[in-house]
Amino acid sequence: MGRQRLLSMLAVIAVAIGCGSGTPQDAQATGPDERAGEPIVIAQATGGDSAPEGGASVTGSVRFEGTPPERERIRMSADPVCEQKHQSAVYKENVVVNDNGTLRNVFVYVKEGVQGSHPAPSEPVVLDQSGCGYTPHVFGVRVNQPLEIRNSDATLHNVNAKPSGNRPFNLAQPVLGMKTTKTFTEPEIMVPFKCNVHPWMSAYAGVVAHPFFGVTGEDGAFTISGLPAGDYVLEAWHEEYGTKTQPVSVPASGSASVEFAFSAN
Repeated sequence: MGRQRLLSMLAVIAVAIGCGSGTPQDAQATGPDERAGEPIVIAQATGGDSAPEGGASVTGSVRFEGTPPERERIRMSADPVCEQKHQSAVYKENVVVNDNGTLRNVFVYVKEGVQGSHPAPSEPVVLDQSGCGYTPHVFGVRVNQPLEIRNSDATLHNVNAKPSGNRPFNLAQPVLGMKTTKTFTEPEIMVPFKCNVHPWMSAYAGVVAHPFFGVTGEDGAFTISGLPAGDYVLEAWHEEYGTKTQPVSVPASGSASVEFAFSAN
C-alpha cells in the first residue's frame, strides 16, 4: 500500500483503541495467511469434545408476539471496502423476526440444574469479521475455550470486548487474514463486542461452563442435546427484549419441548 494509506491506517488504529473502554491488548495475531480465502467454519456446537454421552435433548422455539419492528438499514458509505462487499442492502440484526413468526439470535442455555465438571473443548469458536459485520451475531463459547477472532476484510477492524465479569480487551486488526485468540475464564451472559471503526458492528457471546446451549436461527428453533435426566431451568436471552426463564423436566430418553415468547410491548 502507499505511504499515505499506511499512515492514515496507523492513525485510525490509534484513535480506535483510544476510544474503547477496554485496556488495549497485544493483538497476538498472525499476518495474512494462505487460508484467508477459504470458507469460514463457525464452531459453536453445543457438545464439543467433552459432551456427555447419551442423555436426552430439549428442543424448542422462540415465538415473537405482535407486529415486527421495521429493520434499520446499515449505511456503509464511510468505508468503500465495506460497501463494495455487498450487492444488496444490509440491515441490523438486533431484531430479526423470521417468516414463520419466530425470533432469530436468541441465546438459550441451561441456567440451573447442570451437575459435574465439563472441561472446555480444544476446538475454537470462530468470530469472523466479514463484510464489515460479525459472524455470528450471537454465539456461545465455553469457559476457557479458545475464541478465534478473524479479519476477513481488507480494512481495519477494532475488536472491543466489554465483559463485566471477565477481563475486557480492545485490539486492532488492520490486515486481511489476521487472527487473534482469546479466552474467557468466568461464565457470563452476555459479553458484548463492538468495532470502534465501524459503529454498526456488534456481536454477543454467551460464556457458559457446560455444553448445554443453543442459538435460534432462521426457523427460530434451538436444540440442546446430551442432557442427563433431571429438572432444569432454561433461560432465553435477547439483546432487545431481555430474558425469559422456564423450568423443564428431561426424561431419561427421548426429548422435552419448550417454547419461549417475546414481545415488543
